[in-house]
Amino acid sequence: MAKASSGPSYMSIVRDVQAGKFAPVYLLMGEEDYYIDKVGNYIVDQALKAEERDFNFDLLYGADTRANDIINIARQYPMMADRRVVMVREFQSLQDKDTLVAYVRNPNPSTVLVLCHKHGKLDGRRSLGSEIKKHGVVFESKKLYDNELPGFVADYLSRKRVAMEPAAVQMLCDHVGSDLTRLAAEIEKLLMAMPKGQTRVGAKLVEELTGMSKDFNNFELQNALGLRDSYKANQIVKYFDSNPRSFALPATLSLLFGFFSDVLLAFFAPNQTDDGIASFLGKSTWVCRQAIIPARRNYSGQKVMSIISEIRKTDAKSKGVGGCKTSPGDLLKELVFFILH
Repeated sequence: MAKASSGPSYMSIVRDVQAGKFAPVYLLMGEEDYYIDKVGNYIVDQALKAEERDFNFDLLYGADTRANDIINIARQYPMMADRRVVMVREFQSLQDKDTLVAYVRNPNPSTVLVLCHKHGKLDGRRSLGSEIKKHGVVFESKKLYDNELPGFVADYLSRKRVAMEPAAVQMLCDHVGSDLTRLAAEIEKLLMAMPKGQTRVGAKLVEELTGMSKDFNNFELQNALGLRDSYKANQIVKYFDSNPRSFALPATLSLLFGFFSDVLLAFFAPNQTDDGIASFLGKSTWVCRQAIIPARRNYSGQKVMSIISEIRKTDAKSKGVGGCKTSPGDLLKELVFFILH
């Protein structure tokens, strides 16, 4: 999975739109629906006042329209407004996309055309994409890596002026996965369930709403391994093996890979104090003290490098490389044994 966007970022488009700088054509495409919807809806909200939309906003669907219909509507001028907006959802289903090239080369300056292409990218061999790059904006929305999901949650909550315990963040990400639309919806549920006046979401609330255990999850496994707490780590592995629905090996491996990569980097921090390591890693001192700094003390640099290598091997085995048919639970048991011994 990849980062949220390449080329113009979500925030750069938001800043331009806030400043009233609208491109004549936007191509919003990619594997991650969340940012395509967010950008598209934000453009509509900022381009038109509520009372202007009846006569100046057209919503079309690629499977139900033709390129010439889009062009004819886009060529119309706004009524009692500065601009009109034409949004095409499911643009990937439009059969005659290339017909739009002539319009893109000479767009109506009072129209904002928004093309929402989900579940992939526009074929780079088409001239339409290159023409939109010249005359408009092309935004690609990509899937986030698993280790980027906590950052998404933190950013989302910061805009709501709410914080969340790191354990609670990891529990939520483990429960939902990389579907950002669903992840945002689950965050909103948590916000609605928070007691009035509270500004911090704890693991207990996430446990109540998701059914996940606040004691047996990937975040707690990471901490147990950092502390080299064999009993706790094996308890969690046993719980995962007995409750396969609460455990996804790819997510666990991704978290552990990121964690031990940070531990390895901690050896190279110029300032080996807790604050110095935290600053070097770009993390809070509290987060580093939870597991990274203990792991820095409990494992040698050579052992950490071998752990990272073993995580890679486990990932390959989980994908059937070498004909491996070992269950996810048993693969995790083997990995945790290797880490601790």
